Amino acid sequence: MKRHDLINQLKQQLKQLEQDVLQHDAKLPPGQRKMMQDVERFNNELFIQAGAQLIPCIEQLNKSILQLQQLITAKRSLESISSSCEKIQDRFSAVRRALATTNLNIKSLEQQKRTRRAHAIKRGAKAHQQSGFSWIASNVMQNSHQLYEELNKHLNWAKVIEQKIENLQYSLENCHSNDKIKLQNEILAQHSRLGKCKQATSYIEERIQLFERPFKGQNR
Repeated sequence: MKRHDLINQLKQQLKQLEQDVLQHDAKLPPGQRKMMQDVERFNNELFIQAGAQLIPCIEQLNKSILQLQQLITAKRSLESISSSCEKIQDRFSAVRRALATTNLNIKSLEQQKRTRRAHAIKRGAKAHQQSGFSWIASNVMQNSHQLYEELNKHLNWAKVIEQKIENLQYSLENCHSNDKIKLQNEILAQHSRLGKCKQATSYIEERIQLFERPFKGQNR
């Protein structure tokens, strides 16, 4: 094959590959693009590219073909030209392979995400068991809506307890001396309940913060 014909053939291959890549990229749902945005699918010696979209590879392949054309025009050695051709064919093969494996990559990432979530839930359940707040159902810790409901519940309990303490303090100031010890003990008991309630409120607020930035730092 004449070298001029070789360049024309490579350009035709690139034109067809570009159409396949454009169709591939256009069909990618936003969720898949986001999931793969930091994924490097190629060896850096082939392409500098990250993410699901493959169109950046076409521009780099085009530059490789132009460089080959320059080698031929400059009448460089057969070894240099052959090496350039091999690299170009490797790049064509890599893009075609990437076109065929995007769905497999997505499924693999989704499985990794499910696995990380399952491990995080397991760790969270264990931490909850050791937290000292066992009266809060463990399944509540895995649901943001239920977490907010639990937070409101504890905030309301705290208000009720504070009001009860205020009423007891008023009764203590106006009670008979024989009832003072009983009321004082009741006030202490209510303060203890209030302290536990506020600790639980802080605990739930921390869990909400963790839930609202799900597994940040584990996604990569």
